[in-house]
Amino acid sequence: MKNRKQGFTLVEIMIVVMIIGLLAALAIPSMQKARDNAQEKTCINNLRQIKGAVQMYATEYNHATTDNVSDAHWTAIKDLLDDNTPTCPYGDDAYSKPATYGTDPACPNVGTVAEHVLPS
Repeated sequence: MKNRKQGFTLVEIMIVVMIIGLLAALAIPSMQKARDNAQEKTCINNLRQIKGAVQMYATEYNHATTDNVSDAHWTAIKDLLDDNTPTCPYGDDAYSKPATYGTDPACPNVGTVAEHVLPS
Protein backbone atom coordinates (compact mmCIF):
# COMPACT_ATOMS: atom_id res chain seq x y z
CA MET A 1 0.00 0.00 0.00
CA LYS A 2 1.10 3.47 -0.80
CA ASN A 3 1.01 6.29 1.73
CA ARG A 4 -0.75 9.09 -0.09
CA LYS A 5 -0.96 12.50 1.60
CA GLN A 6 -4.33 14.20 1.73
CA GLY A 7 -4.57 17.66 0.14
CA PHE A 8 -5.09 19.59 -3.04
CA THR A 9 -2.84 19.39 -6.04
CA LEU A 10 -1.26 22.44 -7.58
CA VAL A 11 -3.57 22.19 -10.59
CA GLU A 12 -6.68 22.17 -8.41
CA ILE A 13 -5.50 25.24 -6.50
CA MET A 14 -4.68 27.05 -9.75
CA ILE A 15 -8.16 26.31 -11.13
CA VAL A 16 -9.80 27.68 -7.97
CA VAL A 17 -7.65 30.84 -8.12
CA MET A 18 -8.50 31.26 -11.81
CA ILE A 19 -12.24 30.96 -11.12
CA ILE A 20 -12.03 33.51 -8.27
CA GLY A 21 -10.10 35.88 -10.53
CA LEU A 22 -12.67 35.51 -13.28
CA LEU A 23 -15.53 36.24 -10.88
CA ALA A 24 -13.69 39.29 -9.53
CA ALA A 25 -13.05 40.56 -13.06
CA LEU A 26 -16.76 40.34 -13.78
CA ALA A 27 -17.91 41.89 -10.49
CA ILE A 28 -15.56 44.88 -10.12
CA PRO A 29 -16.83 46.94 -13.10
CA SER A 30 -20.46 46.53 -12.03
CA MET A 31 -19.56 47.55 -8.46
CA GLN A 32 -17.79 50.66 -9.81
CA LYS A 33 -20.83 51.57 -11.90
CA ALA A 34 -23.13 51.12 -8.89
CA ARG A 35 -20.86 53.33 -6.77
CA ASP A 36 -20.80 56.06 -9.45
CA ASN A 37 -24.59 55.88 -9.75
CA ALA A 38 -25.01 56.21 -5.98
CA GLN A 39 -22.66 59.21 -5.90
CA GLU A 40 -24.59 60.89 -8.70
CA LYS A 41 -27.94 60.38 -6.96
CA THR A 42 -26.53 61.62 -3.63
CA CYS A 43 -25.12 64.74 -5.29
CA ILE A 44 -28.41 65.52 -7.04
CA ASN A 45 -30.27 65.02 -3.75
CA ASN A 46 -27.84 67.44 -2.04
CA LEU A 47 -28.47 69.99 -4.81
CA ARG A 48 -32.23 69.63 -4.26
CA GLN A 49 -31.82 70.21 -0.52
CA ILE A 50 -29.73 73.33 -1.12
CA LYS A 51 -32.21 74.64 -3.69
CA GLY A 52 -35.07 74.08 -1.25
CA ALA A 53 -33.22 75.91 1.54
CA VAL A 54 -32.43 78.84 -0.79
CA GLN A 55 -36.07 79.04 -1.92
CA MET A 56 -37.33 78.83 1.66
CA TYR A 57 -34.98 81.64 2.74
CA ALA A 58 -35.96 83.79 -0.25
CA THR A 59 -39.65 83.32 0.51
CA GLU A 60 -39.24 84.01 4.21
CA TYR A 61 -37.28 87.25 3.68
CA ASN A 62 -39.09 88.43 0.51
CA HIS A 63 -36.14 88.20 -1.88
CA ALA A 64 -36.79 88.24 -5.61
CA THR A 65 -35.32 85.49 -7.78
CA THR A 66 -33.03 88.08 -9.37
CA ASP A 67 -31.55 89.26 -6.04
CA ASN A 68 -27.94 88.29 -5.39
CA VAL A 69 -27.19 85.88 -2.55
CA SER A 70 -24.78 87.61 -0.18
CA ASP A 71 -22.26 85.80 2.00
CA ALA A 72 -24.29 86.64 5.11
CA HIS A 73 -27.44 85.23 3.52
CA TRP A 74 -25.53 82.11 2.43
CA THR A 75 -24.47 81.58 6.05
CA ALA A 76 -28.11 81.87 7.13
CA ILE A 77 -29.16 79.46 4.40
CA LYS A 78 -26.56 76.96 5.58
CA ASP A 79 -28.12 77.27 9.05
CA LEU A 80 -31.39 76.06 7.48
CA LEU A 81 -29.42 72.97 6.50
CA ASP A 82 -28.57 72.53 10.21
CA ASP A 83 -25.12 74.01 9.50
CA ASN A 84 -24.39 70.77 7.75
CA THR A 85 -23.66 71.99 4.27
CA PRO A 86 -23.53 68.83 2.20
CA THR A 87 -20.51 68.04 0.08
CA CYS A 88 -20.35 66.26 -3.24
CA PRO A 89 -19.55 62.60 -2.55
CA TYR A 90 -17.39 62.43 -5.68
CA GLY A 91 -14.69 64.74 -4.36
CA ASP A 92 -15.88 65.85 -0.90
CA ASP A 93 -15.95 69.45 -2.12
CA ALA A 94 -18.44 71.85 -0.54
CA TYR A 95 -21.12 73.38 -2.72
CA SER A 96 -20.72 77.09 -3.40
CA LYS A 97 -23.52 79.60 -3.03
CA PRO A 98 -25.69 80.29 -6.04
CA ALA A 99 -25.32 83.72 -7.62
CA THR A 100 -29.00 84.63 -7.29
CA TYR A 101 -32.01 83.17 -5.52
CA GLY A 102 -33.37 81.94 -8.86
CA THR A 103 -30.14 80.18 -9.87
CA ASP A 104 -29.84 76.45 -9.27
CA PRO A 105 -26.89 75.40 -7.13
CA ALA A 106 -24.11 73.63 -9.00
CA CYS A 107 -21.90 70.71 -8.15
CA PRO A 108 -18.28 71.74 -7.50
CA ASN A 109 -17.20 68.80 -9.66
CA VAL A 110 -19.47 69.60 -12.62
CA GLY A 111 -16.48 69.87 -14.98
CA THR A 112 -15.24 66.47 -13.88
CA VAL A 113 -18.58 64.71 -13.55
CA ALA A 114 -21.11 66.06 -16.02
CA GLU A 115 -24.02 64.02 -14.63
CA HIS A 116 -24.10 65.91 -11.32
CA VAL A 117 -26.62 68.48 -12.53
CA LEU A 118 -30.07 69.22 -11.15
CA PRO A 119 -32.68 68.11 -13.68
CA SER A 120 -34.93 70.85 -14.98
